[in-house]
Amino acid sequence: MKNIGNAEYLCKMFVSEGLINKEQSAVALEELTKTYKFITTVLKELHYAHEQDLLAVMSSRLNIPRLALKDTIINSEALEIVPARFANHYKVVPISFKDNTLTIAVIDPLDIHTLDDLSAQLNVEICPVLASEPEIEEAMRKYYGVGADTLDKMISQKPIDKEQKAKGEEVQDVSVADETTSIITFVNQLLKEAVKEKATDIHLEPFEHGLRARFRVDGILYDISLPQSIEYFHSLVVSRIKIMASLDIAERRVPQDGRIKIKVEGQDLDLRISIIPTRFGEAVHIRILSPYFFLGLENLGFSNENLVHTEQVIRRPHGIILVTGPTGSGKSTTLYACLARINSDEVKIVTIEDPVEYQLKGVMQIQVSPRTGLSFAQGLRHMLRHDPDVMMIGEIRDHETAEIAVRAALTGHLVFSTLHTNDAAGAVARLIDMDFEPFLLASSLECLIAQRLVRLICPSCKQSITPSQEHIDKLRDAGFTGGIVLYKGKGCKECRFTGYKGRTGIYEVLRVTEPIRELIPKRAPSQQIKDKAVSLGMHTLCQDGFRKVLMGLTTMEEVLRVTQEEDMA
Repeated sequence: MKNIGNAEYLCKMFVSEGLINKEQSAVALEELTKTYKFITTVLKELHYAHEQDLLAVMSSRLNIPRLALKDTIINSEALEIVPARFANHYKVVPISFKDNTLTIAVIDPLDIHTLDDLSAQLNVEICPVLASEPEIEEAMRKYYGVGADTLDKMISQKPIDKEQKAKGEEVQDVSVADETTSIITFVNQLLKEAVKEKATDIHLEPFEHGLRARFRVDGILYDISLPQSIEYFHSLVVSRIKIMASLDIAERRVPQDGRIKIKVEGQDLDLRISIIPTRFGEAVHIRILSPYFFLGLENLGFSNENLVHTEQVIRRPHGIILVTGPTGSGKSTTLYACLARINSDEVKIVTIEDPVEYQLKGVMQIQVSPRTGLSFAQGLRHMLRHDPDVMMIGEIRDHETAEIAVRAALTGHLVFSTLHTNDAAGAVARLIDMDFEPFLLASSLECLIAQRLVRLICPSCKQSITPSQEHIDKLRDAGFTGGIVLYKGKGCKECRFTGYKGRTGIYEVLRVTEPIRELIPKRAPSQQIKDKAVSLGMHTLCQDGFRKVLMGLTTMEEVLRVTQEEDMA
């Protein structure tokens, strides 16, 4: 809870130290009445002063030690003394406990009422140290877990029978208003934390001895800290998610899929929900999508050369353009960027997708619906009756869909779609495996684009390194000569100490020119098609990735990880 009197006193202190002026102090105090944040956080967000400078003055003038929580090891005994609901309510983090004295990190050391309340409720002496508001919030998530205060409050109001839980008898009383409200709060906290961490997926996975929660950030899964007590409320959390997705909360024996539309801090989000039954309960996967967000073609990571080639083929009047790669490699994003680039009042674009991930203004988008019998093939037939110029098929999965797509291309339509293949040339063999006539493919294919996503080096901790001889040899074998300087991320708080932050694409753009068309009816192997494309100037996935390595955007390890050291010939 904020104390205006304390904030005014601190502002006068900051003015006297020359960190801010009186006008800035007045603006900050006015802003403070609109928020629950502490005065140092408000001054930082207004860009009036650096938070570290403000804390240094407070520490010196108030004679209270300043503590950097990220570098501090917190005593487990201290954490046990202060329940999560106390830590969250008072915005404090326990540090250590010795001789009946509890050292705690506080935001406002002038808030004597908070210190007295804690001392009385915990029956200990309190020794405060100073920490910033973001540091305390981060430490609370790290040591107590996401939503710990909510679950702690629920347990304090209605203790869990652990023996009952051990027998597999989970808490099911969702009719209790306070408990239901708390579960809603917890699920909301989990979603907010995922959005804050820029996660694309949330995984809730039950096991014999607990519930594991993970976020996927930049393509990599990370464990997130949840209170151990979450296992007692697993079924309630799943039920809440089912209710949000309009699923059957009584059905636990079969998989269920659904969607949720939510708004988090002003951001509209689409959540794709998948629930499957497992040995120890239902597992939940949540894919987080922003229906109004997509990248422009020039922001995907295409090299200048590949961008020019792609721009040329997507403006052709007919033919098939395929984007290939494994699940999660950004194929849909590339397709949407292509459609957005050619979208205009003069062109009619119709798509059929499963699911519709992004909303494109002026584009007719059809959602596949197995329940009603609306498949890709059926939707395609009806799309052709609506006089489209451009068609986009979410994925070519079978012979029937491929046949309709090829015939649409041969009758004057531009068709975009995706395939699951390792490289661009492999798309030809994949389509032939679907029992499709090679001569029809040769007549309809215009461009094959293979892609992967690589993590970018964190700009906050980027540093140059001496390349290993193995990496130098790989770069030389790929045709890169001259001086070689490589970079990596050392690891910092900004990148979760991974050395990476954000992602970009690496691409292999295979234009189906006459020399390539001549190979397709002969059922030439994928490698032969790839070799011919390389001889005609195509850069492979590895070569495009290595170019980004030499540009200082990513690392050799990252490129080799996502390409799995594919043949660079």
